[in-house]
Amino acid sequence: MKNQHDDYEGDPGTPLESAKEEVSQQTIQVGTLQRRLKSRHIQFLALSGAIGTGLFVGAGQVISLAGPLSAVLAYFITGFNLYAVINSMGEMATWLPLPGAVPVYASRFVDEALGFTLGWNYWYQFAIGVPIEISAAALVIDYWPNGVSSAVWITILYVAIFAINSLPVRVYGELEFFLGSIKIITIVGLMLLMFIITLGGSPNHDRIGFRYWQNPGVMNTYLESGSLGQFLAFWKVFIQATFSYGGSEMVVVAAGETENPRRNIPKAVRRVFWRIAIFYVGSIFLVCLCVSSRDDRLLNAIDSGKSGAGASPFVIAIENGGIKVLPSIINAVILTSALSAGNSFFYASTRILYSTALDGKAPRFLKYEKFGVPYACVAVTAALSLLVYLNVSSSSADVFFWISNLSSVSTLIVWTSIAITYIRFHRGLKHHGIPRSSLPFKAPFQPYLAYFAAIFSSIVALFNGFDAFFPGHFSAKTFVPPYIDIPIFASLFLGYKLIKKTKVVKLEDMDLWSGKEEADELESTWEEPKPRNFLERIWFWIA
Repeated sequence: MKNQHDDYEGDPGTPLESAKEEVSQQTIQVGTLQRRLKSRHIQFLALSGAIGTGLFVGAGQVISLAGPLSAVLAYFITGFNLYAVINSMGEMATWLPLPGAVPVYASRFVDEALGFTLGWNYWYQFAIGVPIEISAAALVIDYWPNGVSSAVWITILYVAIFAINSLPVRVYGELEFFLGSIKIITIVGLMLLMFIITLGGSPNHDRIGFRYWQNPGVMNTYLESGSLGQFLAFWKVFIQATFSYGGSEMVVVAAGETENPRRNIPKAVRRVFWRIAIFYVGSIFLVCLCVSSRDDRLLNAIDSGKSGAGASPFVIAIENGGIKVLPSIINAVILTSALSAGNSFFYASTRILYSTALDGKAPRFLKYEKFGVPYACVAVTAALSLLVYLNVSSSSADVFFWISNLSSVSTLIVWTSIAITYIRFHRGLKHHGIPRSSLPFKAPFQPYLAYFAAIFSSIVALFNGFDAFFPGHFSAKTFVPPYIDIPIFASLFLGYKLIKKTKVVKLEDMDLWSGKEEADELESTWEEPKPRNFLERIWFWIA
């Protein structure tokens, strides 16, 4: 059998190689997947894995509804919330690096009913992201005039994502490394371009500065006038900001297939902060300088079903600057970003479902895997992804709106559950006398970050559909997407609890050890890479 540490070229007869082989056999017998994701795969997954249409296209909705200052603040606060969630996940995942283990942690540290519910909801959250990104890709393709049916493009993208996820995980890692590189280069380039445009460096030499922050203003109103209306607009866009960030925690979901997870996962978690600060908050701030929140193309893009590029504030800023060539190029990058994000969501959903099956909370047939790929989970996720064909009979923009809202609420519910799970984990460590100094990764400001994430995520989930209750605003579109996930989650939790008669796990009964010994043994087989020259030192800092 091929060694799981692919880069090591030592003698198969050495004690180190024998240890690796023995641990590998133990790992396969308990049903875990192969550790084929290298450091560079994980680092680029952390930097760009979930960056897709939520940032490139969805940001337009946030800016048009709330105004520039509210948009920047919404992305900053939501980014901090994500930072709190990922740090909580990272601490648990480095202690017990299991495949897609969030539902397993919930079962061990809180309640089996939460593990069951979280497993299925988490699967749904990621799986629903696949038709979202393909829907967005269909919008993007419409930018270029063509007489091809949307069903053809949808099928091509659907089959591509399905095929990639049917291959060994190493293929997924290499593809995401390539597409992630394109996204990072593009975002950095766009930020520099926005900065140049606002200073008057575009072909029309219009020095914008903070013009659009003065007129029409820094904060728009929604439903009401004055300060109340500004607050309502600000609150309304948190759900769209959540959609932009949704799926970012998949870097921790991949812990069970990561080489040397106790080195690579903390490294990736720490870099999430810089991705939030630079790529999200920084790019939103700069594009808000270049585009008016009252721009008709931005305001009506989704509602009128215009092309994906027309809905992108970045493309609008480029067009306003008189730059003729770039819109199509940026549109093409948005298309690759949609493919990359859809691919990442598909991967994460299959691993979550697989771990739920391993934990005995999903049908047994879902444990089937071959060549390190959980093919039964791939098939089930592919079946849900067929929702994307709603685009054939409905507007791609409408499908994008409905499913993205469903995904955002599901994300908030999952983030709340992760925070609660971590709080219990933190208490369990203290109860069993395990010092934080013994943890492979110690997140800062814990457990206070987890408390913030639990409170903030639950409040946004409960009140994000407030506008449905304003006179004249109640409809299926304003009420169903914000709230349908909450009763589904509650029904799954209470149903499992009643049928299985589960109880909250007592601190003294908390299982903090199963799987840790195998991870400890496997950790000893990895060698710490050492740079040999200046270029390698730079590369090791990046990856």
